[in-house]
Amino acid sequence: MDATAGQTARDAVRDLKNRIDQDIIGQERVVERIVIALLANGNALVEGLPGLAKTRAIKSLSKNLESDFSRIQFTPDLLPSDVTGGEILRQDGQFEFRKGPIFGNLILADEINRAPPKVQSALLEAMEERHVTVAGKRYDLPPLFMVLATQNPIEQEGTYPLPEAQMDRFLMHIRIDYPSDADEVKVMQLVRSEAAAQQAAPSAPPPKIPQQAIFDARAEIDRVASKDVVESYIVGLVAATRRPAEFGDKLKNWISVGASPRGSLALDRCSRTYAWLKGRDFVTPEDVQAVAHDCLRHRLSLGYEAGADGVTADDVLDEVVRQVAVAI
Repeated sequence: MDATAGQTARDAVRDLKNRIDQDIIGQERVVERIVIALLANGNALVEGLPGLAKTRAIKSLSKNLESDFSRIQFTPDLLPSDVTGGEILRQDGQFEFRKGPIFGNLILADEINRAPPKVQSALLEAMEERHVTVAGKRYDLPPLFMVLATQNPIEQEGTYPLPEAQMDRFLMHIRIDYPSDADEVKVMQLVRSEAAAQQAAPSAPPPKIPQQAIFDARAEIDRVASKDVVESYIVGLVAATRRPAEFGDKLKNWISVGASPRGSLALDRCSRTYAWLKGRDFVTPEDVQAVAHDCLRHRLSLGYEAGADGVTADDVLDEVVRQVAVAI
């Protein structure tokens, strides 16, 4: 049964995820996180070394979902109007607003840290407010809207790192790593088969997953129950990053600034989405732990000792999850 012939919202979303998994070999966890960000109505920052299919994953999402796709290649000479659009003077002497690439459903902000802060701010403001204001007039973005920004963790010369306050606006910070040796063999086989398919007679692609399936899924996720014990656990994890001294010298020396309330909201939204993807209508502490690193790693500022000891944000969160108990 295809996505346009009576699938439930969960079936349609699983179909979407399976299609992307077929395009992106060995990155099932990354694909799952991107789908979670989409269903949670948030934006995601995807970070990884060159050639690890960051852009391909986002393009695959657009290819299989009914959507308008826009790609913005961030460069040092980019202007805010190159993202949002701007007013032009027509021949009749009147100004007309021409929409920029931000007015799409799925926006790929490629190498976001290569554009100057003014351009980054224009994008991040649109992400937060879901509209653009030009010459005092407001222009709303589409109901289905998601920014997937990519960032290269190496080659930092000539880049403009995102400030912590702007990083906080991303719902999730997804890290992508090298595939296994077996998966890399499958990647080579997939690329060869795609090249051969381009030479053959084109076949009709499967119907795209309709946008309504995403909206229906979001409505179902809103009804996923999160009990008091789970909510207290979420707050406890975030509080531990703010008051690390209560959990021993190790965390006290590692954490400089903890997560904001956006961290709690992200954990709540993403854990409910994760539970829904697993076929449940309630959240467990294990669901919170499953998404904790992706929701919090970019919301921590680490101290000098963490850097000196080679401790990463993920290492810190491992320790937080280990120490914060679930209230019974």
